[in-house]
Amino acid sequence: MKALTFGKPGRIGLQDRPVPVPAVDEVLVRVAVTGICGTDRAIVLGEFPAKPGVVLGHEAAGEVAAVGPAVASVAPGDRVVVNPTFYCGRCRTCRRGLPAHCEAKDGREIGVDLDGTMAEYVVVPDRFVHRLPASMSYRRAALVEPLACVLNNLRAAGPRWDDRILVLGAGPIGALCALVLARRGARVALADRDPVRLELARTLLPREVRVRAADGAGRGAPAADTVIDTTGTLPGGILSTLAAAGTVVVMGEREAAVAEVPLRSLVTRGVRLVGAGPYRPADFELALDLAADLPLDSLVTHVLPLDRYAEALALLAVPLAGPHPLQPPAGPATGYAALKVLLASNERMAS
Repeated sequence: MKALTFGKPGRIGLQDRPVPVPAVDEVLVRVAVTGICGTDRAIVLGEFPAKPGVVLGHEAAGEVAAVGPAVASVAPGDRVVVNPTFYCGRCRTCRRGLPAHCEAKDGREIGVDLDGTMAEYVVVPDRFVHRLPASMSYRRAALVEPLACVLNNLRAAGPRWDDRILVLGAGPIGALCALVLARRGARVALADRDPVRLELARTLLPREVRVRAADGAGRGAPAADTVIDTTGTLPGGILSTLAAAGTVVVMGEREAAVAEVPLRSLVTRGVRLVGAGPYRPADFELALDLAADLPLDSLVTHVLPLDRYAEALALLAVPLAGPHPLQPPAGPATGYAALKVLLASNERMAS
């Protein structure tokens, strides 16, 4: 099979790999589409650690090709979505009801430490595949995993019905946050500095979402009761955009990101600074249920075949040239040109 593998920062390429054989409790999935996540982008850019040689990708849907002898939950031919977030269910943290923080998770993250879904096939334990409703397209299903991330962070934020909510970052995660919040009737503003993503957000999101430019401090909206930072950078002036007793949820992940926060402001103004962590298995199942009625696929701007991965990453401001090193930026044209980009491992199944 063809698989997109990570060598080191700036170097990725297609390789021929053997089709994996499912173990007794595993499922072999013929991948239809995989979303390019901000984490994938960060791995390529050297901003997030990954195992050299690993197959990238984790936001995927496809068809069951084969199952191990102990698998009864799905059968060949079933259309499924993959939950890539490992939990063992046996460690103390899992038994305390915190599977998102499973003690056995390190080294078992699909697309980071274990071979992922930017390939024609992927093998996963049966408890991490879920059947799709007959009416759900693979394009929509590929956004179930990022929706689970969003639901986890919105729960951590715990906004009240009358909160003014500011989402920082108009990428796919920020857009999903705004979409879900707008559907719930929340007052939500979406701020970003990238003009292309701002225009895409204005075009693709409901009119109720107030889309506006933000400066480097995260300003761009009136004082918010809740701020959700999907950029992973936590702008230094963020507290100046926050109302008293407000909440900031840090959602993006960048390995080297550091922020300075004035502690006195946290204390005297009653501010909450929250890191929600990974989503729970229940969040993934809820995301799959909600996806039936949410137009997640409206955020997909491009679907490209797997062998056009360099073109796909270039749409996301990653200037690659096949398996060669990162190319130097060539000016403003190297910015974002897409919202959500999917790679199709099987073009017949990609719709």
